[in-house]
Amino acid sequence: MKRSDRLGSWECLNTQVSGNTLVATGLTDFSDFGIGGSEALPVELSSFVSTISGNSVTLNWTTASEINNSGFDIERSSVSGVWSKVGSVSGNGTSATPHSYTFTERNVASGSHNYRLKQIDFNGNFEYFNLSNEVVIGIPAEFKLSQNYPNPFNPSTTISYEIPVDGAVSLKIFDMSGKEVMTLVDGVKNAGYYSINFNASNLSSGIYFYKLSANDFTSVKKMMLVK
Repeated sequence: MKRSDRLGSWECLNTQVSGNTLVATGLTDFSDFGIGGSEALPVELSSFVSTISGNSVTLNWTTASEINNSGFDIERSSVSGVWSKVGSVSGNGTSATPHSYTFTERNVASGSHNYRLKQIDFNGNFEYFNLSNEVVIGIPAEFKLSQNYPNPFNPSTTISYEIPVDGAVSLKIFDMSGKEVMTLVDGVKNAGYYSINFNASNLSSGIYFYKLSANDFTSVKKMMLVK
């Protein structure tokens, strides 16, 4: 921090920590300098909200000020109450001006979820900011099989599908000749949004097809494995 004279107000500087050295940038004159305590002050959060689009959840938050902010881990918990990391966003170090952040998690399962931010300092200290509301992902309106992502892929890709009613579901992989090479899903599923990882490390490069069958719905899509 610095002030123009001994009667002036303290203001935060843009600083970075490197080992035992604190580096300040953007200085244009001589001033009184000080360090605001032995521990980094927590980030001041001015807003933290969520929006839902289908089964995608977007989190937006704004900081009023930041000191020694390395970044944020985004964590989610469902009915189990167990928190898991779903992403991360870099911080802005030390700043006295507001900064806005956004993060979107896609293919979130149907049900109720809680989100929180784990703000981490450069020195490893951290604190949590909880989203005030519960996020509820509803039931899809229709059957849907999405294009796998990434595509082309090597060796893994994600296949997402939606089912609006409970019932028997199968998701199978076929090669160009029509031969079944793998079954990813075969059983009763509750209505909701689903994503599954397909690992093709034991298959050869080429074009493959994946087929979703659920109730009277059937859909087939093409994907390419490139090794």
